[in-house]
Amino acid sequence: MQLETTRFGNVEIDDDRVIKFPSGMLGFSSYTDFVLLQPDEQGVFFWLQSTETPDLAFVVTDPALWIPDYKANIRREQMEDLGMAEIGDAQVLVVVNKREDVLSANLQGPLVVNVTGRTGMQLVLADKKWSTRYELLRVAETPAAISA
Repeated sequence: MQLETTRFGNVEIDDDRVIKFPSGMLGFSSYTDFVLLQPDEQGVFFWLQSTETPDLAFVVTDPALWIPDYKANIRREQMEDLGMAEIGDAQVLVVVNKREDVLSANLQGPLVVNVTGRTGMQLVLADKKWSTRYELLRVAETPAAISA
C-alpha cells in the first residue's frame, strides 16, 4: 500500500503492517488504522501514523526503555478484545509529547498492541502512580547561526 504522510512523504507499507484500533485513540475515535514507522534504525522513538489521513501521527516509545518497572495492567477482557491469549503477545507503547524543551510520555494512557493479531487499544489506567506528563528528557534548542 502507498501511504501518504506529511512527515515522510509517500511511504510503501505492507498491508500486514496495519494496526487496527477499533475504538481509535483518545480524541481521534474516527481514525482506526495506523502503522508504526521507524525513522531511525537505532532510535527509541517511532511514529504511529494514520493510514486514513496524512497529517495524523503520534510519536511513541516503549516505556520499558525509560522506566523498567512500568506496567500497564491489562484486564482479561481487554486481552480478549485484542485477541490475545497471553500477555506476551502484547507490545506496550506510550504517546510522547514535546512541551517547550521537555519530551514527556503519557503513562496514564498506554497503547497496547497485539503483535500477532495487529489490533490495538488505548487504555486509561486507574492507577494514579503514573503521570500523563512523565518527563523523559530535555532537548536543547538548536542555536541560531551567528555571523563572524
